[in-house]
Amino acid sequence: MAKKLKTKTQEIRKLSQAELAKDLEETYRRLFSVRLQTQTRQLPNHRELPLVRRQIARLKTILRQRELARARSGQEAS
Repeated sequence: MAKKLKTKTQEIRKLSQAELAKDLEETYRRLFSVRLQTQTRQLPNHRELPLVRRQIARLKTILRQRELARARSGQEAS
């Protein structure tokens, strides 16, 4: 069985940069698996595909927010 996705944004924000990258990679792998199961008609829960896609969006959003915060703090230091 697949491991449960971290759905709380607060939980995701507590992760380090490396952990976020790892979670994003795992989520992309899960998306591939869910798409494959959908095509072969083996997916028991059809609502899992949008949940995984939303999780990827959450992770990418938090990564981008951190990137912008670093850039902003770098400009202020100059």
